Amino acid sequence: MLNRQLCSSKVAHTTKRHLSLHEYRSAQLLDRYGVGVPKGFPAFTPEEAENAAKAVGKEDMVIKAQVLAGGRGKGVFDTGLKGGVKLIGSPYEAKLYAEQMLGHKLITKQTGPQGKPCTGVYIVEREFVRREAYIAILMDRTNQCPMIVASSEGGMDIEGVAAEHPDAIHQTPIPLATGVTDEIANTIAGQLGFSIQAQPAAAQAIKDLYKLFQDKDCTQVEINPLSETTDHRVVAMDAKLGFDDNAAFRQEEIFSWRDLSQEDADEIEAARDGLNFIKLDGTIGCLVNGAGLAMATMDIIKLYGGDPANFLDCGGGATIDAIRHALQLITSERQVTGIFVNIFGGIVRCDIIAKGLISVAQSMDINVPIVARLQGTNVEEAHRLISDSGLKIFSFTDLDDAAQKVCQLSKVVSMAREIDVNVSFELPL
Repeated sequence: MLNRQLCSSKVAHTTKRHLSLHEYRSAQLLDRYGVGVPKGFPAFTPEEAENAAKAVGKEDMVIKAQVLAGGRGKGVFDTGLKGGVKLIGSPYEAKLYAEQMLGHKLITKQTGPQGKPCTGVYIVEREFVRREAYIAILMDRTNQCPMIVASSEGGMDIEGVAAEHPDAIHQTPIPLATGVTDEIANTIAGQLGFSIQAQPAAAQAIKDLYKLFQDKDCTQVEINPLSETTDHRVVAMDAKLGFDDNAAFRQEEIFSWRDLSQEDADEIEAARDGLNFIKLDGTIGCLVNGAGLAMATMDIIKLYGGDPANFLDCGGGATIDAIRHALQLITSERQVTGIFVNIFGGIVRCDIIAKGLISVAQSMDINVPIVARLQGTNVEEAHRLISDSGLKIFSFTDLDDAAQKVCQLSKVVSMAREIDVNVSFELPL
């Protein structure tokens, strides 16, 4: 996504979760708002795929795996089928490909080696286009208003276009007071590189997309490509829509379309308990209260040579139950070789946090070192409680000292695991 300042942590943009929809659902919404989309139908069994292809009624069609990940066309299924987007010419072919896609995992550059399950397929008419463009509506945090990003270079990786041809990217802030005026729509339509015949339809599509963005509390409306057909129609060939979780009470229908099979089970369970948990591929588990502190924690771990294994924000309620569940999530990952508890005691006092940490550590069989850095109300009592507990919890007040210690201990555990030996730790004096 363009014009977004990335934090030093690779997951800075994922600390707030937003609902994403499958392509067929996005196409349904676009159609409601008057935006042109190819004729198509979803299917969830091979037989339904065959019937969907019959309903499209064309010899040139496309079957698309419904997986919430980029790079579907270049992905590989665990069945051995290469590509999650295939050209088909008959209902029979639709059924054959659906059998190889449905219920199987598609592995792409975004899913990692574990892949994601294909829960449906989308059979659409193949449109023949003369030009492909890119358009997205995002929130511009700098100017605190929506922004439209447009490019005549569509149908490809937009980040690559921005890197190689930055002049092809046009960014237009949209005033909240006026929205997309006719003048703005016509200007952006001209930037898409469409023919004169197609530009009026493109301008109308831009206004329709902005209305959808506003009405449905979207965080993102991305069309790649937005295409001009050979008969000068403007069609959204693929769409990626994101929605603000805070607007779920206003958008009940849209949020009922959430596909939990596309999300990590641990992250779903954590959300139910009020924890903001996101898995990473590092070795140091993080338990923090507050998203800002969590980002700082991951940054300082990276600074001292470590890698965070997760983003876990337990918010203002660092209760015993929250700490227990958090540590269960962290230690469920085999690669974790150290735990960093970095909590500021304000609403919840540090001594209460320390008692909860001690209680949980005593009841759980945790075989990796825990480094606790506590600051705030009753911090001295908290450190006394931890020191007197006799548990292998390393207590610090200074963030740098704590981060260095957890990175050091994590490396020791990692090396010990490589040679298959047990390791014990001496508590600091």
